[in-house]
Amino acid sequence: MPNKTRTGKGDSNLAAVNAYLKKNEARFVRELSEYLEIPSVSAQREHRPDIRRCAAWIAKHCRSIGLATKIYETPGNPIVVARTPPVKGKGRLHYLVYGHYDVQPTDPLGLWVSAPFKPAIRGGRIYARGSSDNKGQHLAHLNAVEAYLKTGTELPCDLTFVLEGEEEVGSARLTEFLLKNRKKFRCDGVVVSDGSMPSLAKPALTYGLRGNVAVEVIVRGPSRDLHSGSFGGAVDNPATVLCRMIAALHDRDGRIAVPGFYRGVVPLSKAERRRLAQDPWTPKALAKFVGVPQLKGEKGYTPEEQRTSRPTLEVNGLTSGYQGEGGKTIVPAWARAKLTCRLVPDQDPSRIAGLVKAHLKRICPPTVRVEFSKGHHGGPAYLIPVTEPSAKAALRALEKAYCHPASMVREGGSIPIVSLFKSALGAETLLLGLGLPSDNTHSPNEAMSLAGYRLGARLGAFLWPELAR
Repeated sequence: MPNKTRTGKGDSNLAAVNAYLKKNEARFVRELSEYLEIPSVSAQREHRPDIRRCAAWIAKHCRSIGLATKIYETPGNPIVVARTPPVKGKGRLHYLVYGHYDVQPTDPLGLWVSAPFKPAIRGGRIYARGSSDNKGQHLAHLNAVEAYLKTGTELPCDLTFVLEGEEEVGSARLTEFLLKNRKKFRCDGVVVSDGSMPSLAKPALTYGLRGNVAVEVIVRGPSRDLHSGSFGGAVDNPATVLCRMIAALHDRDGRIAVPGFYRGVVPLSKAERRRLAQDPWTPKALAKFVGVPQLKGEKGYTPEEQRTSRPTLEVNGLTSGYQGEGGKTIVPAWARAKLTCRLVPDQDPSRIAGLVKAHLKRICPPTVRVEFSKGHHGGPAYLIPVTEPSAKAALRALEKAYCHPASMVREGGSIPIVSLFKSALGAETLLLGLGLPSDNTHSPNEAMSLAGYRLGARLGAFLWPELAR
């Protein structure tokens, strides 16, 4: 049974808000389904019309619930800004709520049980690309605001929703937009629900995110694909060379072998290691969940430390040669790998990318040529002080909404725009992920728990009074 939590003064004013949320649960799910049907994949050019259609859909929805809404055109994808009605009075706090309406590609399509853009409800979860990352999460916050406005309950804070269409490709346009309009978006804090909590019985505020940076390496050999019978053995194979280079990126203990990679890394404090040791996953359970015989990571660190608080270098994609049905006996002309590094304080993304490229150049043999694609995105790690008053307020709101004690966790993922909120707007960010580890974000069969969607709106009801205190 959920633990009963003590309600504070003023919570009785939320009775109408919570009653409205409960009454409209079925409609909220229908609206989420409609939102999820739009294939707003930002990484693929053929979906640009869908991106614009999605921006129009969420803008129309924001207007329908009573928000002053505007679509800002950019050289890339549109940015939707929606503000709550102004309320007279001095000293009101202003919070920015961030989300993104763009989604990841659906590959590999054959692993989906149901079509990625035809939402399907099974076992209390709604399956569709973007359900958890991030349409369901920011729509839950909008549902809470709708409940306030439609019941005539005064919101104790002024809110501005900023919903972008390029988070999955680096947020370049939003970065430019906020830097240009920083005075207009000055705020007392930012709320981002774009992640997960351990479980609905273990709600959590994420106090830290890893940063990231991407590098794409290309190894070029012969001027064209060669007949492997006529030329094999006399020409170095780019695919083989690239595999050797990738193998040299780590040592036997799982440490990254790029010289200078760990310089400046802030070590984990004893308090953080104790906090991370409370992870509900045992190594055996985690291995079973991800489907591997056993775990493997950097020596000297626990799996929870490895996946949330230590830097990484991963191969995200590896391509070379013939990929079609049957065989084709060639020495391929080139091989390509997509790499990303997850970063921790105080690693600079540009510096790390430079170190990785320099190391790959250094270990590349003279029999081939190495080059790198341009324009890959990145961002630094982010930590919010655990003693921040707004963090304590968020924990209180979590406990009231979920009826369970709340905790603070570190997350291994990255939201590059969060660091900009600090530098450009002078605001700390509260990371309140509404998803679950089993949501399959960035994977086939992405889903969001309908209970999590409902409780996310309930969190939105309790959050603003707590922050206003």
